[in-house]
Amino acid sequence: MTDEKRNEKSPLMEVRNISKAFPGVQALDDVNVKFLPGEVHAVVGENGAGKSTLMKVMAGAYKPDKGEILFQGENVFFTHPVEAQEMGISIIYQEFNLLPERTVAQNIYLGREPSKFGVINLRQLNKQTEEVLKELGVDKIISPTSLVSSLSVAEQQLVEIAKAISLDAKVLIMDEPTASLTNTEVNLLNDLISRLKVKGLAIIFISHRLFEVFEVADEITVLKDGRHVGTVKTNDVTTEDLVYMMVGRTLDHYFPPLGMQEEFGEVVLKVENGSNDLLKEINLELRKGEVLGIAGLQGSGRTELAQALFGVVPFNTGKIELSRKTVEINNPNKAIKRRMGFVTEDRKSEGLLLMQPIRDNMLLAIRSLQNILKFVHKEGIQRSSSLVSELGDQVDVRVDSFDREVQDLSGGNQQKVVLSKWLASGAEVFIFDEPTRGIDVEAKARIHDIIRGLTKQGIAVLMVSSELPEIIGMSDRILVMHEGRIGGELPAESSEADIMLLATGQKNGNGNPNTAANGRGEK
Repeated sequence: MTDEKRNEKSPLMEVRNISKAFPGVQALDDVNVKFLPGEVHAVVGENGAGKSTLMKVMAGAYKPDKGEILFQGENVFFTHPVEAQEMGISIIYQEFNLLPERTVAQNIYLGREPSKFGVINLRQLNKQTEEVLKELGVDKIISPTSLVSSLSVAEQQLVEIAKAISLDAKVLIMDEPTASLTNTEVNLLNDLISRLKVKGLAIIFISHRLFEVFEVADEITVLKDGRHVGTVKTNDVTTEDLVYMMVGRTLDHYFPPLGMQEEFGEVVLKVENGSNDLLKEINLELRKGEVLGIAGLQGSGRTELAQALFGVVPFNTGKIELSRKTVEINNPNKAIKRRMGFVTEDRKSEGLLLMQPIRDNMLLAIRSLQNILKFVHKEGIQRSSSLVSELGDQVDVRVDSFDREVQDLSGGNQQKVVLSKWLASGAEVFIFDEPTRGIDVEAKARIHDIIRGLTKQGIAVLMVSSELPEIIGMSDRILVMHEGRIGGELPAESSEADIMLLATGQKNGNGNPNTAANGRGEK
């Protein structure tokens, strides 16, 4: 679209001089942004920059302290999110708002089901849902009668979008829509976004994945410390420009230097022929001081491998060795006692007690070890306040008080609290599952530095990530999962194409074409 044509368009939605404060925090300070129809407008910034607060103000979840919201040129004021929905403003949060044991149709039309004399007309409900799914071009992928619990994360994302379209949304706010998606699923979502643009929707896209922002956005607004740094056309800036606007300085590197093979120590973790219902014949070795990256498509067994190693869903056959001793790890408590730490994929439901203070979360793992390692950790436990402060400095948790509840922190700071919990435990083997999901570029760089710092201390790290640049930038070796098996091993700094060939079964572990996968042979 030419600048002249673009300038002729009136904003579909506009925020003027919006300010919002919480106790001790100025979340938004005099923010002005315009959102045009038929365009994707990305909003980026560090965790805590004010992105989510601005979206919640626009969606009616928060009332601004100052400023005004214009929708289709008219001043509007929302006292409840339902009022914003009825006006045509829908928001899809990173944590989905779906009922897992109800069908797709029941979720899309929840509270708006077609009925007669108080009885829901299921045939009409499913028909309406099918029409919405067809409109989005996903009717071949999702059935109106499928239970939401049976759908993949990507499919649930599509259900959330279908719900918004069924409400006749004119503005669609998407908060980290690709955080849990594979590359293939991201492509599907991007195609859908393109169709929504053609329909004239204004799409507001929040993401920490800057390469995705450049792929989908027409304009980018940067927020920092609650202030509007600037709005730029995507074609006019580089990634480096955007990072500078976000953090106020250049980041010297996205990934720290890789380790050197001669620096790696003995094998500290070894698995021989590990299998369970989801994993088959897993064989791997992890050495002191190295980062072993685990790549693969969603559903390939990446997370399941991490969970098996930590005893969440353990191997039922095969052998695990820690420091050359055969051990049984059939529950997380045994893994913790064996000096293993697990930074889980879902920090909110698996890694943190959200309504507990930061200090209690930081000390969770060490307290579970108190009886086992009381002589080692006695001094640390007695001076827990000092220990918490040290951990906070070590991971750079930015907070005014460690007595604050974890749920009040940004995603990046929450992830740092999870990490500090395992640092306190003295773990010698770290398992990271999606360590930087949903956090900003500066917090990512900090966590990458911490991971590499652990390896310099001789700690062994196994890292699962769906972000191929992260796998390539951080891994000293790469194992690629495919259909519950290790599809192959790659050296450091391999290409994304090399990884995807193994991940999709197009090549076997020796780098040779997989004829069965290509349909030219038999297994």
